[in-house]
Amino acid sequence: MNYIWEVVGRQPTGQQQPSGADTIQKLCDRVASSTLLEDRRDAVRALKSLSKKYRMEVGTMAMDHLVRILQSDRTDTEILGYALDTLYNIVCSDEEEEPEESQQKQEDDLGAQFTEKFIGDPDNITLLLALLEEFDFHVRWPGVKLLTALLKSQCAPVQSIVLVSPMGVSRLMDLLADSREVIRNDGLLLLQQLTKGNTAIQKIVAFENAFERLLEIITEEGSSDGGIVVEDCLLLLLNLLKNNSSNQNFFKEGSYIQKMKSWFEVGDDNSGWSAQKVTNLHLMLQLVRVMVSPVNAPGATASCQKAMFQCGLLQQLCTILMATGVPADILTETINTVSEVIRGSEVNQDYFASVNAPSNPPRPAIVVLLMSMVNERQPFVLRCAVLYCFQCFLYKNQKGQGEIVATLLPSTIDASSVSAGQLLCGGLFSADSLSNWCAAVALAHALQDNLTQKEQLLRVQLATSLGKPPVSLLQQCTNILSQGDKLERRGSRVQTKVGLLMLLCTWISNCPIAVMHFLHNQDNVPFLTGQISENLGEDERLVQGLCALLLGICIYYNDNSLENYTKEKLKQLIEKRIGKENFVEKLGFITKHELYSRAAQKPQPAFSAPEHMLFDHEFTKLIKELEGMITKAVLKSSEDEKKEEEVKKTLEQHDSIITQYKELIREQDCQITELKEQVASLSSQSETLQNTVTQQFSQIQQHRDQYNILKLKLGKDSHVNGLQPEERSQLREQLEELQRQNQLLQTQLTDRDSLITSLKAEATPSTEDSTSDVTELQREVELLRAQLQSQSAEITELQREKQELLRAPDATGPGEDRVCVELESRLSAQTAEAQKLKEEVQALLERKEVMEKELASASSTAAVMQTEKSQLQQELQESKKEQDDLLMLLADQDQKILSLKHRLKGLGETIEDEDDLDARDQSDDDDDDEEECDE
Repeated sequence: MNYIWEVVGRQPTGQQQPSGADTIQKLCDRVASSTLLEDRRDAVRALKSLSKKYRMEVGTMAMDHLVRILQSDRTDTEILGYALDTLYNIVCSDEEEEPEESQQKQEDDLGAQFTEKFIGDPDNITLLLALLEEFDFHVRWPGVKLLTALLKSQCAPVQSIVLVSPMGVSRLMDLLADSREVIRNDGLLLLQQLTKGNTAIQKIVAFENAFERLLEIITEEGSSDGGIVVEDCLLLLLNLLKNNSSNQNFFKEGSYIQKMKSWFEVGDDNSGWSAQKVTNLHLMLQLVRVMVSPVNAPGATASCQKAMFQCGLLQQLCTILMATGVPADILTETINTVSEVIRGSEVNQDYFASVNAPSNPPRPAIVVLLMSMVNERQPFVLRCAVLYCFQCFLYKNQKGQGEIVATLLPSTIDASSVSAGQLLCGGLFSADSLSNWCAAVALAHALQDNLTQKEQLLRVQLATSLGKPPVSLLQQCTNILSQGDKLERRGSRVQTKVGLLMLLCTWISNCPIAVMHFLHNQDNVPFLTGQISENLGEDERLVQGLCALLLGICIYYNDNSLENYTKEKLKQLIEKRIGKENFVEKLGFITKHELYSRAAQKPQPAFSAPEHMLFDHEFTKLIKELEGMITKAVLKSSEDEKKEEEVKKTLEQHDSIITQYKELIREQDCQITELKEQVASLSSQSETLQNTVTQQFSQIQQHRDQYNILKLKLGKDSHVNGLQPEERSQLREQLEELQRQNQLLQTQLTDRDSLITSLKAEATPSTEDSTSDVTELQREVELLRAQLQSQSAEITELQREKQELLRAPDATGPGEDRVCVELESRLSAQTAEAQKLKEEVQALLERKEVMEKELASASSTAAVMQTEKSQLQQELQESKKEQDDLLMLLADQDQKILSLKHRLKGLGETIEDEDDLDARDQSDDDDDDEEECDE
């Protein structure tokens, strides 16, 4: 402490006063070397007190020491606050003083140098963001001010560092939730600087719930009646929304547009508005315009316009528009805002057309606004705003265009009231050149891209003076042009001429009837050629260019209905009196004019002075569209035109042919698409049916295998050892009958084989014949199968009777033994023949399957496949039935064999096992019997 007082306090008498640099150096050494926190705190406090007076020295010597204090002494909030205040004084000049301009520039340069030094290490910004999490007021507030000063001095570099810092933007958003208003308000200023021109940070801030918090603060502070805090919130909202489509969509989807309606609620008494309220409401109107700006994407603008109408925001703005006592600045901005809310929106335009002013009798709002536009005593900016509102009302609004033109037609004129058309005509022919220009441009917008209204406006007749016949509006405009030299002021004459020429160019463009009416007046063409051919001053060159444009439109949209002014004759006139090159040069002067480039940038008329109002935004589009076409039309010769017409006709013919082919191809594409769908459907059905058929074939094969196995088992149990004497004659007769049946079956099988061979020999059998043959073959196979079953049953009965004879006691004589042996041999032969017959039946079944496959491959339609499926299902049911019958037969046979074994055992006979019987049967059978047993 004594050291500090020695440095900054009173010095002993007779000693030399140390300089500021020496004192700062000693303090810096003390900060760097002191081990006691109190000593470092006192040294930093002393540096803070010297930082304003000795800004250069403190910034040069102490910045690094102060940064180390921020890093090392994080636990002491007091020393942190002193260090942050000192850094703020270094970076930012003293705002309380008002230095001279040169000194201020020097101070700014010094602050920029120290800022660059501080942000040279990005960790310093990261450290500062971490310190903002400290809730202590003496740390947080200086940190907010320091970061704001850094952003003001070096915005882009600091933004880049904050953007890559973890949770950097989120920490700054926490400032808006601080309960201390000073920190919250300075946080608003910080976020204003942070969000300037950085779309990425704007998106992060918006998604950190900034819109919700800012609207809450605006409501808490009193909305438009609030103070400077409301202004700061609105400025931050403008930063977040302007030229940021993502945030605009987020704002709209979050239903924040609906919350803006309460901002524009004004009372009946609008006198005595404070300057802050005017500022706040002006910013609120700008915020609405940002959401519906013409430079936004059309879809986004349309959705915002729809939301503003549905929530009543447009109605509230129209209320302000028609209210009394509203300041001129707010009224002008409200007109501009309403203009962009209704621009291109049919619903909003219809509503605006229905708005009436609170007068007696009520008048439409459009009429009241047009009265202000043609009144030269009204402020210039207000007249421009009304013109912009009228343009936006007519933009892509053919219904509104028709209503405006209808007020000029003789059948709809109401003498008791003032209409929009009457006001436009009055302004068009008034002595005020600005009224002439505004009325001409407004009337041109009533004709923009509307051929019907261009033709309707040709019917308008004007009464010039008593005793003279009325003249058309078109003729009166050309009369004013030709009498322009009688106007008093040169600048006014140019402005009036430019306005009338823009109206005429818009009127007759793309309207051959209007071109014919214009050329019908014999004075118009000589006037235009005379204007173009003269050598006039710089101001008149623009008039010459517009006259050239008007004459070029008369050539390009000429239908050659007037013999004296056909395309060719007008081009010859230009070549003789003006010269084609000179004509093109005068035409090209329009786009080279400085005011043309300004007007082409945006739809809103924005002019610094009345004399600068020469071009309209929509008219610049028309010039850009017509200039090249008119130049080509003028420079082309008659032969080139003929060739071009021939080429056009040829191209039209080709186009018609191509169109026909395109339609044919389109129809064929549709048919191909339908056929592909049908093929895909049939293919899927075919696959499904094929899978079903395959499954059914496998099931049928399994049933057949089981059937064959059961037959073999039954055959094994059919062998006997002897017969009873009394039944020998019956057995012989049955065996002979079986032989005859076998011969008959063999004959039938031979016939079936020949039939199958003949079917295979046919090259391309019809589907119906093949189906009938297969069906006949199936019936024959079923018949053979039934006969085989009958024969098997008879053989089984013979075997059973033989077994009974073996059990009889008198079956022991030698003669009887021979008969028994003979019967056994015949029975074995009969069994072998039956087995061969089974094999032939199996071969016939396999041939039947081959023919069914051939039939399936030959069948290409779903109906045949369905028929095959039904046939296969029928076979499956029959096979299952046969299997069930065989199973029942096998069960009965097993039961009989078992009972016979029991009886034989009761008689004392020795019973051999089934394996011994199988071995003996295997040795007795021949080679054919062996194959039969294997199958």
